[in-house]
Amino acid sequence: MATAWDPAAHGALILPSGRVVRGRGLSRPLPAGPAPDFALYLLGHPPPPVAWESRWLRWPDFWLPTDRTAAARALREAWTRAGTERVEIACAGGRGRTGTALACLAVLDGVPAADAVAYVRRHYAAHAVETPWQRRFVARFR
Repeated sequence: MATAWDPAAHGALILPSGRVVRGRGLSRPLPAGPAPDFALYLLGHPPPPVAWESRWLRWPDFWLPTDRTAAARALREAWTRAGTERVEIACAGGRGRTGTALACLAVLDGVPAADAVAYVRRHYAAHAVETPWQRRFVARFR
């Protein structure tokens, strides 16, 4: 079992259950500290190779995942694994797609869907979840 992420680390979102998920932008260097055990990469193209287990969701910038069923499955896996592993969710900039995915994890963690975007903006990044359709995706996520 992996050690938990440092909740004070840059980019860490602490969910109500105590799960910690690191969000980040792949355009920035890997933060200091332990590497993730599992990562979910949200990009319109395949991500660069990494030394840890990862999944790629085709998710174009400013849009939604191209396969909503696969996205729901991957987000549920990330949430489950965050209970015992270091999980990272990342897109290019770390705000829109990453924020949307983190808000969906908040829904899985018990935050009402109508409040999940505000929760992520308050606890992760003020400009997370960038577009109206990303907000609608979170509001409808179950």
